[in-house]
Amino acid sequence: MKVLYFAWLRQRTGTGEEQVSPPEEVRDMAGLMRWLATRSPGHAAAFADPAQIRMAVNQDFCGPDHPVKPGDEIAFFPPVTGG
Repeated sequence: MKVLYFAWLRQRTGTGEEQVSPPEEVRDMAGLMRWLATRSPGHAAAFADPAQIRMAVNQDFCGPDHPVKPGDEIAFFPPVTGG
């Protein structure tokens, strides 16, 4: 599974992209965020407030209950405002 981080999530995790193999019990985006938060102090800081994080699976916006599976491309980014 490829995970992409943007903006302050990239700064806190210390990486823009990583390949991960979460345990089998990680089945949705919420579970993935909880698991990723255990990987390092930077990851914990990045996922400290999940309500402030937007996400996508295979380039489609989704919510925390969206399923994930091996081979997916996951992206995490802050809320974006336009103008």
